[in-house]
Formats: sequence, C-alpha cells, structure tokens
Amino acid sequence: MRRILTVLALAALTGIAGSAVAQPERTAAEATARVITIAARAGAPVNQRIVLPLNKAAIVQLDTDARDVLVSSPDIVDAVVRSPRRIFLLALKAGQTNAFFFDGAGRQLASIDIRVEKDTGDLAGLIRSNMPGANIKVSSLNDNVVLTGTVASAQESARAQDLAARFAGDPAKVVNMLRVAGGEQVMIRVRVAEMQRNVAKQFGIDMAGAAIAAGVPISASSAPSFALVGRALSDLTGTNIGQVCSNGANPYSSSSSVPCVPGPNNMQGTIKALEQVGLVHILAEPNLTAVSGETAKFLAGGEFPVPVSRDRDGNVTIEFKQFGVGLSFTPIVLSPGRISLQVSTEVSELTNTGAFTLQGANGNNLTIPALSVRRTQTTVELPSGGSFAIAGLMQHTSKQVLEALPGIKDMPILGALFRSRDYQNNETELVVIISAYLVEPTVASALAA
Repeated sequence: MRRILTVLALAALTGIAGSAVAQPERTAAEATARVITIAARAGAPVNQRIVLPLNKAAIVQLDTDARDVLVSSPDIVDAVVRSPRRIFLLALKAGQTNAFFFDGAGRQLASIDIRVEKDTGDLAGLIRSNMPGANIKVSSLNDNVVLTGTVASAQESARAQDLAARFAGDPAKVVNMLRVAGGEQVMIRVRVAEMQRNVAKQFGIDMAGAAIAAGVPISASSAPSFALVGRALSDLTGTNIGQVCSNGANPYSSSSSVPCVPGPNNMQGTIKALEQVGLVHILAEPNLTAVSGETAKFLAGGEFPVPVSRDRDGNVTIEFKQFGVGLSFTPIVLSPGRISLQVSTEVSELTNTGAFTLQGANGNNLTIPALSVRRTQTTVELPSGGSFAIAGLMQHTSKQVLEALPGIKDMPILGALFRSRDYQNNETELVVIISAYLVEPTVASALAA
C-alpha cells in the first residue's frame, strides 16, 4: 500500500512553497508527460488499460479526490501523488502491473492495467533512415524488441537485427520476424566421398591441394592435385587440358602434350573419374533445396535403440540414435548472386569399439554398440554456382588376418609352419564437395510448355 503524499510535502519537493494554491503549477515533466483523464466516481469504478514507455511518466487526472493509491508491483511502476486529483505514474522496469485508486472512505474510484515497454520510436526512426526501402515495424514485448515486416534481402534483415540488438543491449532480447521479399531459394549439390589414402598416395592425389572456383580450372600450384598416373589436371596457366591422362611417353610430366581424355575440368568430373578407377567410393549424393534462412536436412542411414532409463515398474525407456551419412545446411542470400552457407556434415557407423554391455537379470547380456563419427561444420560465402570441398577427415583402422590350414594349424611345432599372420592397415579420407545455386520456383504452365 502506497499512501498518498500530502500536497505541501510534494510542493516542497518540486519547489512550490508558501501559501496554498487552487491548482498547482504544471512542471516541465507534467507538460511532456502523457495525461490520462478518468471520470472516477465511487460505486462505479472505472477501468483502463495503458502502455507506458520505459523510464517515462503518465499523469492520471481524477475528477474526485483520492486518498490511497495501490500499485501491485511497485518495482515496475511507482505512483507519486502531486495532489488528491493528480497522480504521477513512473515506469521503472519493463513488465505488467496495475494501480488502484481509493477515496477517503476506502471506496475504489478507478483501476488501471499498465504494461511497461521500451520506447522503440528512436530505433524505428534509425532503421527507416538507414534502410528507407524496407518495410519494418518495431514493437516491444516486455523487455524484448520485436521486428516484423518485409525486407528486400537477408542482408537487410541482419542489419536491422544488429541495430535492434545494440538498442536492446542484448542480442537474445531481439525477436526477428522479418520476411525476405521474393523468397530466394538455394539448391545445393553434395557429394560425400571416401577415398583410400594408401592408393591415393601411390597415384599422387592430394585432396588438400585443390583450388576450387566457379568456372575456373583447377591448377596445381605446388604439387599435382587430383591427378591420375601423376598427371595434373591443368597447367599453371589455367589451360583446360583435360581430366584423366592416358599412357604416354612420360605420364608423370605436367606437359600438356601428354594425351589426356578431354572433358570439363571441374570438381565433379574429377571425382567421377576417380570413382571409375576405384579410388573413390561415393557414400551419398543428395540434392537439397531450402528457402533463404531456413534449414534443410538429409540422412542416409538408420537408427538403433539405446536404453536411457527405467521406471519404478521396471519398464525400460528406449531412445533411438541416428547413424549414417547426415547433412544439414542453412543458406542465407546476402545479395544477388552471393550466398552465405552454413553446412554441417556427419558420417557415422556402428562399431564394437567402445560398446557397452548391460547385465540382464535373467543372465542375458545386452550389448549397445558405439558410434564411429566423423563430423564437420563450417560457414562459407560463395557465389551462385560456386563449389568448395571439405577434406582431411581421416580414419585409420588396423586388423590382424590369420591364414592357416585347418586341422594342422593347432598342432604343436608343426602347426606354426602352416599358419601366418598378416597385419593390415587401412586409412581413408572423407571428402565432401558442395556446390550451391540460386534457383527460382517454376509455375506448372512453364513446365508443360
């Protein structure tokens, strides 16, 4: 309960001293504050709803003398009585509260539901001045800033969100609901390939040495890259001399005189050539399309059950884990022809290494397999039609192979002559090649034509 302050006490605080006056003089704060006039009468309380900007004030003007003022959340709104008929409401913190006004007999005169929000007028003006062509509406919800409307590109949306984050003081307090006009769509072509490193080294193939650009031949700057029988794909001048070289007088030379199979000198063609000769195994080739700002996902694999808990009745709760080749990408069209692409790829397989065995009550054991995972995530900016590769995800496995003649291998002394052990090492490299294109939806009539 907040008791009203006497007129003399408030007059002393505001510099009004001396004799009593019929109507107090209006201060500068009163002149600029919002005035709410309430025709309050006992027995018929009036209810109003107002939105009060943060750190601003409102003046409640009553036509009946009030004695008590009750504010349910004084930390959100403070009530200061200047006279029995004029009360100041000061917004201290974002939130919701209400205020009640009572006369000398304790009867309710009026009530006001108050919502305190940030004053976003300055932010709206700043956005209009920096992005005059955008249709952005700025509003406030509790302590958050909400952006709605339409912008020409995702880059404008990001600029508006950055301005709002600086205004709010915390990026988490900005709710971006802006819609990009035109709804740009991005299609990506992905090849997830696995290469045998031991064979690749014999042929001089270096995935990490490739330079990729849209429409630009791949050149070998320091060492032959993507070559078969030691032959580079193009010379240092960028001349398109083919992809896969046949036998020649000197197959290890980078001279363009060596006979080569002609074809488009690009990443996809190189991977295709390597696949045909058994150097590359294609794990997945998804084509995905997503609207700018949205996320598209792909999974080629399966799920396996994992017990996670048991209730009081002994029932086991099962949760399924995914494995296989997974892809997730989120494109953002920055400007016509420029794409920001956030890509996450994962290749996982079941393995007994690290598996966990549960002891059953009836003597039966349950083995939960582990996952061998190779995962990568990156964000790049590239033009429409551009490509990039993610490489260097190695996997090394070792196994022991026992070859023996059945029946004789277990004989003492003599059995050792009829069996042999071979230790095999296998090293593979995971390569992800991604190409992004801006696409537009096509109407059915155009397809029919």
